[in-house]
Amino acid sequence: MRPFLPTPVGAQLASLPSPSTLSRLLRPLHLQNRHAHAIPAPTSSSSPLLHPPRRSSGRRGDRFLASSSPSQMAAPADAPGGSADAFEVIRAHQVKAARLPPVEEIRTILDQSVRGVLATHSQEHVGYPSGSMVDFACDQDGSPILAVSSLAVHSKNLAGSTKCSLLVAKDPEDRTDTVITVYGDATPVPDEEKDAVRTAYLRRHPEAFWVDFGDFRFLHIKPKAVRYVSGVATAILGSGEFSAAEFKEAKVDPISQFSTPIAGHMNKDHADDTKLIVQHSTSVKVDFASILDVDSLGINVKAGYDGTVLKLRIPFPRRAQDRKDVKTLIVEMLQAAKASS
Repeated sequence: MRPFLPTPVGAQLASLPSPSTLSRLLRPLHLQNRHAHAIPAPTSSSSPLLHPPRRSSGRRGDRFLASSSPSQMAAPADAPGGSADAFEVIRAHQVKAARLPPVEEIRTILDQSVRGVLATHSQEHVGYPSGSMVDFACDQDGSPILAVSSLAVHSKNLAGSTKCSLLVAKDPEDRTDTVITVYGDATPVPDEEKDAVRTAYLRRHPEAFWVDFGDFRFLHIKPKAVRYVSGVATAILGSGEFSAAEFKEAKVDPISQFSTPIAGHMNKDHADDTKLIVQHSTSVKVDFASILDVDSLGINVKAGYDGTVLKLRIPFPRRAQDRKDVKTLIVEMLQAAKASS
């Protein structure tokens, strides 16, 4: 994912190590540069590839992209130097954790999202932007679909200017997590596309019976550019931007469609197993761990250590091929964790 360090969640900021400790841990990441690009799926035999982060100045995204094998990690142990050493161990682990190519990850996050903030040009207060909370879905090209009423303020604003932006937060309760902004023009969906667009919208919002009311219509936001920012309020600020062509060519990760049921099942019935897997992968005895989401290269978890809540990336030993293969990989990782302990 992005240039990554364990990111505290909301009120947990006060639990972080001292600023001097954090600066020491983050400095090696903050000062190195890289240009993000896709890499082959990781294999257990591949050597770790590290591409340090940089602040983006172009259209490409900037993230860590690396391959590593959980089998290379030592058995979990308490860090001899306490929290500082543990955070350093986790930092080193996160550097090597395999992640999706940035544009593919952003495309996937948008595809799985359902709500955002739409910014339009106010017709009543000329020269000022107007913000609206809206539900949306994405079509097969990644273009956000809106179902808007002619009575809505943003609908009237778009009649005056189609230019708009849609801001989407991966985790609205964590300002350090990924935030995406889609810049584009909101235009009516052609008649020949309405059935397909309606199906796509209702797939994400099955309760939205009101889309068939007479005052509602579907709009497409055709992206001109897609930008992301992550790590806000931390020592690492990652950002990047993709052109319309780059974004359209990106694919949604095929495993992401199973993320919710997999995470729900694991968190409900196998929380202790997830904790063991995280401990084995990171070599740090976390206090708890729960799965946030899953993709073909690994899982994102929320874990606790020494009073701090962290978001961590736990890579699979290899790329998952389908939902059944995710189960196989999780079982393999759990067996390895139990064997080492």
